[in-house]
Amino acid sequence: MSEEKHGLDLLVIGDVVTDAFIKLFDEYEHTYTNEHGKWLAMPFGQKVPFEEVEVLEAVGNAANAAVSGARLGLVTGLIANVGDDQQGRDIIASLKGKKVDTRFVHINPGKISNYHYVLRFKEERTILIKHEEYDYRWPRFRATDVPKWVYLTSIAKNSLDGYQDEIVDWLREHPDVKLAFQPGTFQIEAGVERMKALYERSEVVVLNREEAVQVTGGDHGNLHELLDKMHQLGPKIVVITDGPDGAYASDSNQRFKMPLYPDPAPPVERTGAGDAFASTFVAALAKGHNLESAMQWSPINSMSVVQKVGAQEGLLTEKELEAWLAKAPGWYHVDNF
Repeated sequence: MSEEKHGLDLLVIGDVVTDAFIKLFDEYEHTYTNEHGKWLAMPFGQKVPFEEVEVLEAVGNAANAAVSGARLGLVTGLIANVGDDQQGRDIIASLKGKKVDTRFVHINPGKISNYHYVLRFKEERTILIKHEEYDYRWPRFRATDVPKWVYLTSIAKNSLDGYQDEIVDWLREHPDVKLAFQPGTFQIEAGVERMKALYERSEVVVLNREEAVQVTGGDHGNLHELLDKMHQLGPKIVVITDGPDGAYASDSNQRFKMPLYPDPAPPVERTGAGDAFASTFVAALAKGHNLESAMQWSPINSMSVVQKVGAQEGLLTEKELEAWLAKAPGWYHVDNF
């Protein structure tokens, strides 16, 4: 095919949402753990006071990644869906204010926009979610709209029929476009066979350790096996995040482990830490960094995000990120794995 002119450095695909962050009082709620996991408990059948609420428009995996890319200096667009309501208009306005190209955000007549509730308890959160079903449409692109990178992430279940196949077909028609895949819940639940074409096409796949086990069926305790099994699906670069134990990256030839960047203060809440890591890693590659450099960048943005409420307030510019990197402790470096 003829050489394409790229107007966008990064084009993110996924759902977008408004989050209402409700901060709970410590004295009215508590957590407990049983064989089914950790649970948040509060009085039932009563009026329970809360401390405050903060509403954040244009969040969710895709919007977080788009804002992250734009803040790091990439020309970034977003393919997403909103309703024809005030929340939808506010989402678009918020994205524009953060320098994200919104030409490909589709307004769905007669639909409402995604609106979720985030219960903040100490530094953790529980999110009440409901994904609206939109009429997913793949946009028409001019040659100058074709991006250098596509970043596909969490999207509603009904998009898996038809729309996702359109994405795969478009990627096949544009082999020079690099794909970063941060699979969401429904994409993982759909299974490897349904996602096969995307894994095979991916330049980068980023997921956490538990998701890697779910995708591959591999041994949770054997990271090398998980990385091997992910590579067998086709991606050139695999990144597995592992909570407080940092993150691991492999490009088949070399493997690295990266610790977390130390928190300058106790985390406020952890929403968006994973999105910050994944999007910063992809942005670094898109800006020409190698694997080791991208691994050094990513935990810094995650650290910064958890110092604020929500997934975007703490996202850093390249200059700010480099300043944090310059004052990193001596042990903050990539190790062979």
